[in-house]
Amino acid sequence: MPRLKTTFLSLLALAVSAMAAPADADSLQVAPADSSSAPTGAVCTDGTVISSVRFEGLEHTNPRVVQRELLNKAGEAFSTEKFETEKRRLQDLDLFTDITVECSSGLDSSGALHPQNDVGATRLTYTFQEIFRWIPAPAGKKTDRDGLMIGLALANLNVLGEDIRAEVQYRTSTDPFLDNNEYAFYASSPYLFGLPLGWNLEFLRTDSYDDIRGFQDDSWLLDLDLDYGITPHLSLLMTVAGRELKDAAFLPEFGFGFAFDFRDSKLDSRQGVYFEYMLTHVGEGDDRDINCNILEEGDCGDGMGGENYREFLTDARAYYTLWRFVTGATALVRYRLGDVERYDYYYHGGANTFRGHEADSNYLGVHEVLLTLEERFVLMERHAASLCGINFFYGVQLVAGLDGSLLWDKGRPGWDDYEGAVYGGIHLVIPALDRIRLEVGYSPDKGEPVFYFGLFDKVTSSRWRSR
Repeated sequence: MPRLKTTFLSLLALAVSAMAAPADADSLQVAPADSSSAPTGAVCTDGTVISSVRFEGLEHTNPRVVQRELLNKAGEAFSTEKFETEKRRLQDLDLFTDITVECSSGLDSSGALHPQNDVGATRLTYTFQEIFRWIPAPAGKKTDRDGLMIGLALANLNVLGEDIRAEVQYRTSTDPFLDNNEYAFYASSPYLFGLPLGWNLEFLRTDSYDDIRGFQDDSWLLDLDLDYGITPHLSLLMTVAGRELKDAAFLPEFGFGFAFDFRDSKLDSRQGVYFEYMLTHVGEGDDRDINCNILEEGDCGDGMGGENYREFLTDARAYYTLWRFVTGATALVRYRLGDVERYDYYYHGGANTFRGHEADSNYLGVHEVLLTLEERFVLMERHAASLCGINFFYGVQLVAGLDGSLLWDKGRPGWDDYEGAVYGGIHLVIPALDRIRLEVGYSPDKGEPVFYFGLFDKVTSSRWRSR
């Protein structure tokens, strides 16, 4: 199977190469390895008319991956504001540790006319430092259910230079060691055949005891998420998934929604708002054993019961920056109508949900609301670095915030269903994982601090924590 998946990704990338329109050779040039005869560079000023665009440092990335993110174009006046926007868009690709730009005259460093420039022409040169592509390394995952999981992984962050990310992983629990196992394959890209159709494919095999909801999660999952950009700020969303859970019915899933995205960046957002609305149907109407209590009745005879419900999701995020202080407010609301089995109940507690206590069977519900108000202080902005020839970047942020949690089963939630907590800590911003979170949370209801270790931004991990 891994060989077939690799073949699929290779064919996909080759198809993209064949179908995508080539860049205009007169206005876009990629620097050769030896660029000693390149035109002399200077800081670009607003209003400078661009005669051509040139890329340097793209050893493993197809130039069109960069070209489709640019706003400054040949024949137009250079804009610093446009460059800052396109730089953030390029950083979102997670392919580069550093991106710089300079304007060049038609003369090279010796004072002679460059063969590809006219006298008086101004060439815009983008210089990229590519991140590492292959990552054969230990794999880690921190979930509220299984705790810290470790294993092995092999990832390619830029398959055939087409911004396709693929990864295979094996992970097992550390406590109890080797008892909970997970095998995964992931592949994703923001484009498909040159179209702004982002896709994320996930195949997951799980054999793990869920001590929060009290059942053996012996399951297979295949999931495909699509994100089609209608405009720069509006996307249509679709999800199709199938899950085979032992001792339960087959659980198909289909969802459709849309998102408004006015953030300056998808990763490490500093400014703007994001609103997502999604309607998802889970199950196929099989309600057998629907009232079986798996905690009291063991394996429930022939099965744990099928599901048939609709989920309404709202995901809202807002960010504002003043100097080095980044204020973020987020709300995740998920409301379900229909038959939901306990093995799919939401839980709160842990680094990915509510930083006031650990997750356990006392904090379960059919519906959920997660609220967060967070203040980040950018102690160190993103810096490019290299170690033993491996390029990467890092940044450091101090954080403090408030978490709010609502979990309930029926009707409307009340104050008895609400919990609040404060937290603080430090975040290390890195490639591939977005960030490593080291935090301490405190809930007045519990009366004692709890240390948390998390990967990715909480707004990401809270959405997919059950997988």
